[in-house]
Amino acid sequence: MQKPYSTQPAIVLVRPQMGENIGAAARVMANFGLRDLRLVAPRDGWPNPKAEVMSAGAIKDTGPVRVYSNVGKAIADCALVFAVSARLRDMEKDVFGPVEGCAELRKHAQNGAQTALLFGAESSGLNNEDVALCDSLVTYPVDKSFGSLNLAQAVAVFAYEWKVRQGQNQIQPLSEIASKKAQIGLFEHLEGALDKAGFFYPAEKNPVMRQNIRNALIKARLTEQEVRTFRGIVKALAKGRGKQGSK
Repeated sequence: MQKPYSTQPAIVLVRPQMGENIGAAARVMANFGLRDLRLVAPRDGWPNPKAEVMSAGAIKDTGPVRVYSNVGKAIADCALVFAVSARLRDMEKDVFGPVEGCAELRKHAQNGAQTALLFGAESSGLNNEDVALCDSLVTYPVDKSFGSLNLAQAVAVFAYEWKVRQGQNQIQPLSEIASKKAQIGLFEHLEGALDKAGFFYPAEKNPVMRQNIRNALIKARLTEQEVRTFRGIVKALAKGRGKQGSK
């Protein structure tokens, strides 16, 4: 049985601070027909009465709102995830505007892949660890003299663009990308083996080295089969399995 709204992107609000902004985001999602709202570690917990009031009843339409402790769990079922960020970061990732980003997500959604868009906290946005799990960045062409967007406004820009593109011609199906759960499993498997081999040296460069490995693998957009193949490779190398020394 197909999941409801499976062709729609999940809207993931990461560490949102104000219930009013969550409610306003839910309201604009409902305005443009988006239903999958996910929260990561909301500051004031969930449910939130202020969010309910601000949503004008929309939270019932987007529900059930799902709450997660971290980004990895929130996007575990997703194959393609874009981060909305005003900063381009020091990472080798494709950068799209809202129009191009929406088109790219829709291509994969039409092939049955679960997609998602990440929005950061009001005061600090997304951190590098969050962005490293994403496939690409989406940035809005705001005026450089005042680039700060309210959280719900940022959601509205994308929601509008998604609705505008609804009903356009179907795009040729693409190969199915592995879920984030499968990708993160590969990352942790590989990093664990590399850690035992002493690869992460010196210690102070450990976080950046892990980030670079994840960025490179995410950029490859591996399929589920490719993830399984790579995990088999890691397992074989870790065990030293092979023909060397055999008679």
